[in-house]
Amino acid sequence: MKALKLSSQLPLLAFIALVFFAQISSASASPTDAASGDHDAVARHYENLANDAKTRLQENRAILAEYEAHPYYYGRQGQDLLSHTTANIREYEKALQENLSNADLHKRMAAESNHRVNKASINSNHKL
Repeated sequence: MKALKLSSQLPLLAFIALVFFAQISSASASPTDAASGDHDAVARHYENLANDAKTRLQENRAILAEYEAHPYYYGRQGQDLLSHTTANIREYEKALQENLSNADLHKRMAAESNHRVNKASINSNHKL
């Protein structure tokens, strides 16, 4: 009887797992999904990620300040919460720096690409 119940619920479980993994793969879209050579779009993508990391960093710094100002509110878990928040701050600072450097890199690549295109159009006009 139990085997019959399990076999009738198996397709539902498979469907739920399929939907779950489909959402994960679409959420992790990379900046390379933009058109190749569109460095402006990739730079904007990294700037958006940096802004998100900056917002989360500020939130975690405010939480850390609260934990440090009132450690007696949190009892034994206070040290765990404090160290967890400190680790989050380190990770968001790292993500912020990486995303800003990637955005800067792609901005420079876009500027070089635009310069190359402009230079080519000037050269082609000059020959006429």
